[in-house]
Amino acid sequence: MVQQTELAGGCILVAEDDPDIRELIIAQLHREPYAVVAAGSVRETRAAMFKAPVDLLVLDLNLPDGDGIDLCRQLRSEGYEGAIIMVTARDAAIDRVLGLELGADDYLTKPFEPRELLARVRNLLKRVRVPDGGSGTPRNARIARFGPWRLDLHQRRLIAADDRLVMLSAAEYRLLTRFLDSPSKVLSREELLPERSATVAFDRSIDLQISRLRQKLAAEPGGEAVILTVRSEGYVMPGPIVFE
Repeated sequence: MVQQTELAGGCILVAEDDPDIRELIIAQLHREPYAVVAAGSVRETRAAMFKAPVDLLVLDLNLPDGDGIDLCRQLRSEGYEGAIIMVTARDAAIDRVLGLELGADDYLTKPFEPRELLARVRNLLKRVRVPDGGSGTPRNARIARFGPWRLDLHQRRLIAADDRLVMLSAAEYRLLTRFLDSPSKVLSREELLPERSATVAFDRSIDLQISRLRQKLAAEPGGEAVILTVRSEGYVMPGPIVFE
């Protein structure tokens, strides 16, 4: 039951087993020049992604043959770099944080306003389609040095002074690279998560993500000062940062 339209503004895969909700999402996405693929299960989702490149995945967490959170983790571990929006009836903060930690870019709880989904899709597609070199990180950089740490920009992992490796979740890596792109600049929650700027001011899950990232950074002497809180404004990485 994989369906696809033939438009060219970016390819979006809607993985949703409820046909009414799936058709509602597809109808809203058709307001823009997107190619829309529909799937109703994990198996169909994987088949569609194997068949053609997907820029953005709208992923329901409760699919009949698997859990969306598990699928998100698997896709990221396999190297999928497109955007992922999780859609679910679950409203627990732990589900939202877990999804973001495992690699989702955004999270919507049912019932949601279809226009809100469209706005988030637009923002995410703008981000994933921006070519490399648009940030403050040199295009050919392999390593970023900051405080007592090195970040391997290819392997996406932290390296301590004794060469010990520290793995980062997808959410932690994205946050860290946004700080590296803007050294010594105070970043608001909206700037740290631009794809969720409409709602992030009311969603404190980003503070929990930053707290977990800081715990890892504080494992090395001096690491507790890598990311600082600026009261009522946001967060800052004071620098200096050296790219190699």
